[in-house]
This record gives sequence, C-alpha cells and structure tokens, in this order.
Amino acid sequence: MRVLGIESSCDETGIALYDTDKGLLAHALYSQIAMHAEYGGVVPELASRDHIRKALPLIDDVLSEAQLTRNDIDAVAYTAGPGLVGALLVGAAIGRSIAWALDLPALAINHMEGHLLSPLLEDEPPEFPFVSLLVSGGHTLLIDVQGVGEYQLLGESIDDAVGEAFDKTAKMLGLSYPGGPILAALAEQGTSDKYLFPRPMTNRPGLDFSFSGLKTFAMNTWRDSEKTEQDKADICLAFQTAAVETLAIKCKRALKQAGRKTLVVAGGVSANKALRVRLDAMPHINVYYPRQEFCSDNGAMIAFAGAMRQSAMVKDDSPAFSARPRWPLDELSPPSAV
Repeated sequence: MRVLGIESSCDETGIALYDTDKGLLAHALYSQIAMHAEYGGVVPELASRDHIRKALPLIDDVLSEAQLTRNDIDAVAYTAGPGLVGALLVGAAIGRSIAWALDLPALAINHMEGHLLSPLLEDEPPEFPFVSLLVSGGHTLLIDVQGVGEYQLLGESIDDAVGEAFDKTAKMLGLSYPGGPILAALAEQGTSDKYLFPRPMTNRPGLDFSFSGLKTFAMNTWRDSEKTEQDKADICLAFQTAAVETLAIKCKRALKQAGRKTLVVAGGVSANKALRVRLDAMPHINVYYPRQEFCSDNGAMIAFAGAMRQSAMVKDDSPAFSARPRWPLDELSPPSAV
C-alpha cells in the first residue's frame, strides 16, 4: 500500500509517499522560517496562505521523484491536529479532496503520533513497548507506549513546552528567529559552571514539567549581568544544561515507573545535541531518535503513521472534514479499535 502523507500543522509544508513494502519512496519539505522571521514568530494567517501555495506543487514533486502518478496512490493521510487551525484545515481540505476525487481511503492523523512513530522509519527501529519523550515548541510529553494507538500519558508540561522556553529565552537574549537552535549553538561557546540554573520540579515526585520559571530565571540573570556576548553565551549554556538535565531526570523516573528499558525521543527538540549526549549517557537504557531531517515537522512521519493505521482506513463519501487544534494523544485508539 502506498500512502501519501500531508503535514501542515504549523509553519512547514511536508509531503511524503510511503510504501508498506518498500518503505519511504520520496519526501519534500518547505519551511516558512524566512517568511516568519520578520515577525519574530509564526503568523497563523500567513502560514495558512503559504500552505495553500506550496502543498500541491510539493505533491507533484514527490510523485515525480518516486516516478509515480496520483493513480498509484492507495490512501491519503493528513495531519488533522493538534496545530494551528487554519493551517490544519488547508492540509485536511487538500488531503480529503484528493482522496475523494480518486475514491481512496483517507485518514486524519494526530501530529504528535506522527512524531512519536517517526523513529520507526529508521533501519533499526525500536520495538514496542517503550517510553516516549516528545519535545517540541508546543509539547513536552512523557508517554508509555504499548503499541500504535496504545498510549498512556505519564507526564506533561504544566506551562511552557521546552521548545517554547528555548525560543522565548532566545528572544529575550536578542537572538534571531527561530531562537531554539541559535541558543543551542551559542551555548557551545559558554563557560561551564559560570551560572547554575534550577532544575524545575525535580525535587518533588511526579513526571510533570514546568519551564516557565527557568525562562524567568534566565531573564533575571541576563538583567543582572554586564550583558556582554560572553554573558549571553554563558546564560545560554546554563539554561540549556538545566533544561536537558530536567528532561533526563524525568525520563529516568518515567522508565523506572513504567518498567521499560527503551526510550524513544522525538519532536523538534530531539535534534538538540546536548540532549542526545545526556540521554545516551544513561546506563542500561536503549535510546532511539529520528534522523535529523525528521525531527522537525515533516510529511514522512504522517505518511508512515497512516501506513501503520492502514487497517483503520475506510472510504468516506462525506465531503465534511474537520481539524482539531487540541487533540491529546491518549484519546487515540489502536487501529483495530477505530
């Protein structure tokens, strides 16, 4: 079965074609970073309009790369949530329209499930069950994963997601957009132990996160510093070290609580080198990540998630479709139960 995947939840238009026998056939991604950089963050209306412009040409590019046509598609998977509602509606409208026109099954995919399953695209994928750490600009989640659609929420951020805290701290330091990766790069020039930042909520039981206070601590430290470039690098390093250590402590707890030896890390922040080094250093634990190009939003993870749920794909002659800006992972069911 060949599944066309369409991702348009925020500021990246991702298209991919996945074959259940041959694997990933082709994929393409268009990022809107340059457009939104002028505003210091994503402008939802501009994002939606750009998805409209880019999605269909990218679909043609992917099919051309795979040397296939739309008639060779067996199903369409599209991101239905969570995300920006306007951007989601663009992908949903295009995905459902293609499926309806070609009389194909269509499947609404949860964006975070796409991230969670993305490491399974690798040549040596993890085996179920495992604990998943999902870290991005909008989410920080710890999930116990028994199988596709069998998810138990263990912990989440009660305020800012870790990626959001990275971006806001970077903006406060005057770094350009998108701030998280720039902060991480600048941290490599920082002086170790110059500043000691707190590890929020690690001195109490539980698996929830809070990064808002860490962001405020960084802001106050910058305010009281001499505001040199070295101060900026030192604060970046202290902030990143505290955030990474907090994630590692909570992951260790989650693995122990769930009785797992395998950790799967996905989402945009999973590309962070310091986080990977810290988690890889945990003894007696196998850690898996998506390849760098699949850490950020992409169509491959949506096509793959659709293929994993192929038994749930049914033709739907209704012209109606919807998007879910909020869609908790633990509301999903296994494919056989949908």
